[in-house]
Amino acid sequence: MKNITLFCAAGMSTSLLITKMERAAREKNIEVSLNAFPQAEMERHLDNVDAVLLGPQIRYVLPKAERLCGKKGIPVDVISPADYGMMDGEKVLEQALELIDKNKK
Repeated sequence: MKNITLFCAAGMSTSLLITKMERAAREKNIEVSLNAFPQAEMERHLDNVDAVLLGPQIRYVLPKAERLCGKKGIPVDVISPADYGMMDGEKVLEQALELIDKNKK
């Protein structure tokens, strides 16, 4: 089971994206646990996380996220504005899984 956490300004816009990511994961028989939170709560929601993705509207917190996640060995990236705008759950799921795979190497 892979644990993926998304952060955005308030944690609401990523909730819809998570629904689409869950659908994509089911279709591919991939076991994932997906959560979304406001970026202000990042420090509280990093335990047992395999990858962190940031909504493009909060890309400015990437340095903070890299610092916090780096301490725990968690890879972090910003979701593509196009994938986020289209709510492309499959592409965002692939992005997270690639982060996890690269981090294991």
